[in-house]
Amino acid sequence: MNKHLVTACVFVAWCLLGAFPLLWAQGKVDINTGSVAELDTLPGIGPAIAARIVEFRSRNGPFRRPEDLMNVRGIGEKKFLKLKERIAISGTGPAARNPAPAPAKATSAPKPKRQ
Repeated sequence: MNKHLVTACVFVAWCLLGAFPLLWAQGKVDINTGSVAELDTLPGIGPAIAARIVEFRSRNGPFRRPEDLMNVRGIGEKKFLKLKERIAISGTGPAARNPAPAPAKATSAPKPKRQ
């Protein structure tokens, strides 16, 4: 019986440790800030397409919506549908596209002239 307990413990530990990378990888990747290495973790995206995503982003600015990823060569509708649940987009709101102007420097009120 002791042998079965050890076997069961080893199996559970193996399952937990083996599943850890899969659980860890289930997080979303921001396609506007992700590096080639981060984008490479997406399903169906290898280093070549990840590099194209970064290049597309640097030439065209941030992605505004997830579907814009299909404008990258090598990402069609089928591939997009496989990875859309794993992508996030940051910096796409109106403030990101039209940043607020810098605040004006404070100036003191003009001094009254002496008469």
